[in-house]
Amino acid sequence: MIADLLAKNPIQDYEALDFEFPDEHINEVDCGEEEPADVWEMYFDGAVNLSGSGIGAVLVSPNGKHFPIAIKLRFNCTNNVAEYEACVMGLQAAIEMKVRKLEVYGDSALIIYQVKGEWQTKDPKLIPYQKYLLELIKKFEEISFTHLN
Repeated sequence: MIADLLAKNPIQDYEALDFEFPDEHINEVDCGEEEPADVWEMYFDGAVNLSGSGIGAVLVSPNGKHFPIAIKLRFNCTNNVAEYEACVMGLQAAIEMKVRKLEVYGDSALIIYQVKGEWQTKDPKLIPYQKYLLELIKKFEEISFTHLN
């Protein structure tokens, strides 16, 4: 396994780490900066065109680290379904990553305003998506949705 691989490929110019700590009396260094807020951001988008359908989301941690996700859908759908799929996928990833506070951004006014309850969902294909998103939302301590123009 891994141990065998490492044994067969030793590092030639290996030097052990130096664990000498000249300032061992110092317990903590405070730079005066506050801890970053524990609020994550998520950006999502879906697209449908002649070459197929795809969805993507990017989760951004409080310290600015990006976690992109992209998937090619293997079924025909409308652009609104693709947008819902992207939002669902992003929220599921955030839940898997144990995110508790999330700001969600998307360019689909339909998705954002339906989830916020400002618009009604009339398309029968979208009703299950909206219901599922509302269930996912309950798993967050705080969540907000913002429409990007």
